[in-house]
Amino acid sequence: MRTERNHKGWNEIKTNDSWAIFKIMGEFVNGYEKLSQIGPCVSIFGSARTKPGEKYYELTENVAKKIVEAGYGVITGGGPGIMEAGNKGAHLGGGTSVGLNIELPFEQHDNPYIDSDKSLDFDYFFVRKVMFVKYSQGFVVMPGGFGTMDELFEAITLIQTKKIELFPIILVGKVFWEGLFDWIKENLLEKNGNISAKDLDLIHIVDTADEVIFILDAFYKEFDLSPNF
Repeated sequence: MRTERNHKGWNEIKTNDSWAIFKIMGEFVNGYEKLSQIGPCVSIFGSARTKPGEKYYELTENVAKKIVEAGYGVITGGGPGIMEAGNKGAHLGGGTSVGLNIELPFEQHDNPYIDSDKSLDFDYFFVRKVMFVKYSQGFVVMPGGFGTMDELFEAITLIQTKKIELFPIILVGKVFWEGLFDWIKENLLEKNGNISAKDLDLIHIVDTADEVIFILDAFYKEFDLSPNF
């Protein structure tokens, strides 16, 4: 009897999985249709827990404002903290402000600085991450937690394995980031040979908004602006 119940539950899961495909497809279609119309953008990542008035909130706002003044739009995860600061800077700069929201049990809620026609909601992290990568001309990564690290290392891996086109990855906050990348260079590169030196070539660690813009502009003097795959 127990085995029969287990088999029944497993069959129900398989059926639900099959129908979920249509919901996943719907999120991809909606995302592609909306984001393909927004033009070149830069994705900004960072902690949802950073508060207005804190150092990295204010710096993110300044970075985003300068990004839109340089002719790019801004894409964030649409929530509070660094995401809110990114959308706020884009809004204050009069540029495109996109939010890719996802429902979470804590932290996540829409911020008020997203353009009304550029707020998208997702149930699936993996669909949302595809949108970040496909329509971004660069990643600006502020200090954050596990979600920020996930987005950062996925981008690095996709570039390393040539699954997407090259684009600059800019880490803002030397005090926060340099210890991690010293460890990567020492342990993954020099001691164990798990990566190549060129894998780190497009990663820049900076402290100012002006440095972010300089790196973006220098890169796109050489490469075309276009979707990444």
